[in-house]
Amino acid sequence: MTTAEMPDETTVTPGGRPAEAVETIQREMTAFARRARASAGRMHPELSLVSYTLLGHLEDRDGCRATDLAAHYALDKSTVSRQVSALERTELVERRVDPDDHRVQVLHLTEAGRRILAQVTESRRTAFRERLAEWPEEDLVRFAVYLERYNAWQKAAPGEGQD
Repeated sequence: MTTAEMPDETTVTPGGRPAEAVETIQREMTAFARRARASAGRMHPELSLVSYTLLGHLEDRDGCRATDLAAHYALDKSTVSRQVSALERTELVERRVDPDDHRVQVLHLTEAGRRILAQVTESRRTAFRERLAEWPEEDLVRFAVYLERYNAWQKAAPGEGQD
C-alpha cells in the first residue's frame, strides 16, 4: 500500500494508534481464528484445531507431559486432560513412563498420530499456498515478519498469549 493509498486516520487509540486500523486487525484476526477452526474439521473430521495444535506440539518436542501442554497453551489442566483422553481413545497419542523419572508419564505421538498429523499439515500447507499464490514475494515476506512480530509479544500475563 503506497502513501497515497493509506487511509486518513483521525481517531486514535489511547496508545496513539489509528483506531480504525486496530479495529480492522482485531476483526480480521477473529475471522482468521474462526476460519482456522472451521477448516480443521474439514481437513480431518476427527482432528479439531486444538487437537492438531497439541499433536504438533508433541511432535516438535518429541513428547511432553500433559501439565507442560497446559502451561504452554495457558489452558486449564482439565481441558488438556479431556483433549489428551480423546487423542488416546483414537490412538493418536500414548503415554510412556519417563525414563528419568518413573513417576512421570510423557505423552508421545503414535504412528497413527504421526501419519494423521502429516496429512493434515500437508493439507494446511496446500491451503495456505493456494490462498497466497497470487501474493508478491515481498508481501509474503512482510506478512511473515509481521506475524512473527505479533506472536513474539511478551507483555501478556504469565502463560497467556503463547501458542
